Amino acid sequence: MLTALTAISPIDGRYGKQTEALAPYFSEFGLIKYRVWVEIAYFLELSRLDLPAFENFPRHQEAAIWDIAKCFSVEDAQKVKDIERVTNHDVKAVEYFIKNAFKNLQLENYSEYIHFGLTSQDINNTAIPLLLKAASEELIYPQMESLLDIFAEKSIDWVNVAMLAHTHGQPASPTRMGKEWKVFEYRLREQLAVLRAVPHDAKFGGATGNFNAHYVAFPHINWHQFADEMLTRWGLKRSRWTTQIANYDYLAAFFDAHKRCNTILIDFARDVWSYVSMNYFKQLIVANEVGSSAMPHKVNPIDFENAEGNLLIANTLLEFLSAKLPVSRLQRDLTDSTVLRNLGTPLAHGFIAYKALSRGIGKLALNQSAIQADLENNWAVVSEAIQTILRREGYPNPYEALKALTRTESKISAQDIQIFVQSLAVKDSVKQELLQITPFTYVGK
Repeated sequence: MLTALTAISPIDGRYGKQTEALAPYFSEFGLIKYRVWVEIAYFLELSRLDLPAFENFPRHQEAAIWDIAKCFSVEDAQKVKDIERVTNHDVKAVEYFIKNAFKNLQLENYSEYIHFGLTSQDINNTAIPLLLKAASEELIYPQMESLLDIFAEKSIDWVNVAMLAHTHGQPASPTRMGKEWKVFEYRLREQLAVLRAVPHDAKFGGATGNFNAHYVAFPHINWHQFADEMLTRWGLKRSRWTTQIANYDYLAAFFDAHKRCNTILIDFARDVWSYVSMNYFKQLIVANEVGSSAMPHKVNPIDFENAEGNLLIANTLLEFLSAKLPVSRLQRDLTDSTVLRNLGTPLAHGFIAYKALSRGIGKLALNQSAIQADLENNWAVVSEAIQTILRREGYPNPYEALKALTRTESKISAQDIQIFVQSLAVKDSVKQELLQITPFTYVGK
């Protein structure tokens, strides 16, 4: 029996409670449910066409037909799997399940219009973008938006907190903690907008993408227009030119955009980890939590490390999916089918990471005394400001003068800067201007 302890994948095991909200979309049950929805929705679309078979169609039965999809249960999914054991074909099993349901509704006369003229990939390549769209809009994007809200809040809370910047790991011109969080908010917001803008494409065109069976049966109907309009009503965009399967270019674009969002958050996790190691942040202590099995004093930034690890796994899989899916032999091979069953895996790892980041941020406490001490110990960083004003004043070789002052083995103090400024052959007003510059105020805008 599968439990959190016996699951092979940690997303269903160790992290199962965190990812269970994704199961209705990316599980085997979720895929079957969306397949049933597509079959039912397609059948009802056909019933509204000018086809002889539907001349006396009982419209009062539409609600009952919809209920086959809307009330689809795990028990129903098991019935489909039982049928699949006989057919050895997953989508054909869905067709037979619905036909059995039609029989119970006394609609056998219409059952041959279930899956009419279609190939399995018309169902799969419509069900998958539908479930992906739903999971993204209902769960994944809101989790990202929650992070954006946190970034925005912290950027306001810490807007005036001056801190030493580090470029190449070395002390650099000061910045503000709030501004650095604003950078990540800006980056993630920009790339999330790109991700949201990727259209959810569906393939719907019969065995080789040409509606061969549809046109041979009913040549007077414009089947391409029918499918375009139908998928638009479902919130999807139809790929007009395909083989038997979707081109998957939209999925590649979706995965690549998703990967960029995750990469930004990897960068964020590593930066916060570094700030914790620099003592710029303390972590709130959770009673009874253990940081190390050997060192009792440890409080580790485990949420940021967990997030980074999960995001790296997610991106590795997203990159693979993006590279593999658009490639298929001739009009199709089956490699896309097994690969697509892993669609939820990278998204689940990302989902775990977004929650870990939110949790980790909630444990952070700004350590302003450490931040100020670092600024006080690095007066050399005002050299950029001083030499820039001296350039403005036409002072000869200001960069070289500051280089000679600051690139020494001894630490530069506030007093060293004051002595240097007082020695300059410039107007007293310029000296006063220079003396106002400190590591705490030289932070730009």
